[in-house]
Amino acid sequence: MTSKPTTAARHDARTPMSEGASDPALKPDQRPLSATGATTGNAPTAGAAEIGEQPAPGIDHAKGLLAWLWRGYLHKHIWLLMLAALFMVLEGSMLGALSWVMKPMFDVVFIQGNTGALGWVGAAILGIFIGRAIASIAQKVLLARISQLSSAEIRTDLLSRLMRQDGVFHQTHPPGFLIQRVQGDVSAINDVWKAVLTGAGRDAVSLVILMGVAVSVDWRWTLIAMIGAPLLVLPSVIVQRFVRRRSREARDLGARLAVRLDEVFHGIVPVKLNRLEQYQSDRYGALTNDLVRAEVRATTGTAAIPGMIDLMAGLGFLGVLIFGGGEIASGEKTVGEFMAFFTAIGFAFEPLRRLGTVTGIWQVAAAAIERVRELMEAKPTIVSPANPVAPPVGVPDVVIQGVDLRYGDTQVLTGLNLHARAGETTALVGASGAGKSTVFNLLARLVEPQAGQIEIGGVSVPEMSLPDLRGLMSVVSQDAALFDETLRENILLGRSDISEERLKEVTDAAHVTDFLDKLPNGLDSPVGPRGSNLSGGQRQRVAIARALLRDTPILLLDEATSALDAESEKVVQDALDLLSHGRTVIVIAHRLSTVREADKIVVMDRGQVIDEGRHDELLDHGGLYARLHDLQFRTDGMTADRLALERAGPPRKGIGSATGGSAHRGASSLLRRIWQSLFER
Repeated sequence: MTSKPTTAARHDARTPMSEGASDPALKPDQRPLSATGATTGNAPTAGAAEIGEQPAPGIDHAKGLLAWLWRGYLHKHIWLLMLAALFMVLEGSMLGALSWVMKPMFDVVFIQGNTGALGWVGAAILGIFIGRAIASIAQKVLLARISQLSSAEIRTDLLSRLMRQDGVFHQTHPPGFLIQRVQGDVSAINDVWKAVLTGAGRDAVSLVILMGVAVSVDWRWTLIAMIGAPLLVLPSVIVQRFVRRRSREARDLGARLAVRLDEVFHGIVPVKLNRLEQYQSDRYGALTNDLVRAEVRATTGTAAIPGMIDLMAGLGFLGVLIFGGGEIASGEKTVGEFMAFFTAIGFAFEPLRRLGTVTGIWQVAAAAIERVRELMEAKPTIVSPANPVAPPVGVPDVVIQGVDLRYGDTQVLTGLNLHARAGETTALVGASGAGKSTVFNLLARLVEPQAGQIEIGGVSVPEMSLPDLRGLMSVVSQDAALFDETLRENILLGRSDISEERLKEVTDAAHVTDFLDKLPNGLDSPVGPRGSNLSGGQRQRVAIARALLRDTPILLLDEATSALDAESEKVVQDALDLLSHGRTVIVIAHRLSTVREADKIVVMDRGQVIDEGRHDELLDHGGLYARLHDLQFRTDGMTADRLALERAGPPRKGIGSATGGSAHRGASSLLRRIWQSLFER
């Protein structure tokens, strides 16, 4: 289910990277603001609607779409296209040859009774059908190969471009919407290859040859047969525009349905716990009903064009029968000529009907091509520099100076200054929305600040290429995202240069081998969708194994143990301690007990650093860290000073009251130190 982000989430811009990935992605449940300052919580509907509100393209625009397809994909298969066109011409010409044979068959064989001509007439007809069969099979196979190759190239290119888009793009284009573009729209384009190419090739050739045969028999009969053609022009234009609008509407609804399914299946547990099955079914059913109406309307428009051609054919045949019947009766024309003409015109209306259907198919495909082309041509806002600087060597420090970041009118970071020393652990703490996760996004260039400087090992972050920059860091977060592949593939992530010995080392170090014997096929066991076959602690260990395998100098930890039970946390924490050795580590933590031993703790509030130091120093300072510490341990078991105060009841005037000042603060500090000595060591 989608929901608008809270104020805290908007301040924090919490979109941490996925574990161990070279190109991190934003979390879908924390949506930043758009350029206008509005939240993008309703992006699924808006994303589809924005594209769907474009005006219907005219002829020039249609030519532009075809030119884009030709330049980008079809021209690569020009030799196959030429061969397919040759077979289409051959297949199309066979109908003209068949109609021409009707004249000698009737006049020579049937009327004159020349049985000697039966042989060559029959052989000609048999040869026509054999040639048509061979040409038909050949052109269909070639067109299928061209269409499938082209569609595969489009899908691959589109996915590649979408993965290179920045985080804001993916916040405003939900997964279901993009899946519909990659799968549904490209499938619609695939249909148009065969329909348009077949229509432009076989059917157009058939129509030209058949009309040539008809004209050769009698040009006046041909004009009469086509008498209804001018009447089709205006209705056809109206119908085509109608089909384009309805097709665009149907594709938008298809995208919204894909978004709904994606959110329901990914959020199946909340759906069940909140008893939302009927609610989600009703929402999906309403969208489905809208899609049915749009599809039926589009199909009605598509079917109307060949229907109008049939009406024209009926009028034409009636006119020819009235006009030509008299000429045959008077002997001006032979029966063979009439049958040749009648056969040619009868055959001609079938490719004409198919060509009419092609116009409707093109309207459907054009709506899909527009969307695919728009996504293809969308430029990412965060790209590698033209002349990148080499990344730092060794274990670097991280310096953030005077960084301002805002989304629309919402200020997320204000004058942020932060220094994470090389080889040390720096913890970021603060309330939700303080800007902690935004620091991670800045380091990996998932977002760009409006002001300030970010350096890693003395090299400016924007001056490094994105692969080099992201190759410096590994991420382990509380949400270990696994792919629906084997455990081995989830650790290797496509790398083929890792030996079995090295893989054994990292799985041992990450405690992955501790649960391998419980899996049916060990490392080759499937982990299920999003790692559903593994427990939370097991998924975290896989993420740590990824990070160990990457062996990057910077490690980013985002609440890596916050969702684990005590036993799993101990195992994962041991693996993290090993992983952190000899690296620059930056930790986001809400559970302050996990960062007590950090070399430096940085306290953030409202996008600024308000305090920093070690655990004991920050407690002595008082302030936000001490309050967070007090509140957190009160939640976990109540701090000694709070417990003593609550048991003592309301303070008496002048004794330990808020106005008592130093006496209460001294007692509180003493009780805190007693609590720490008894329970926190």
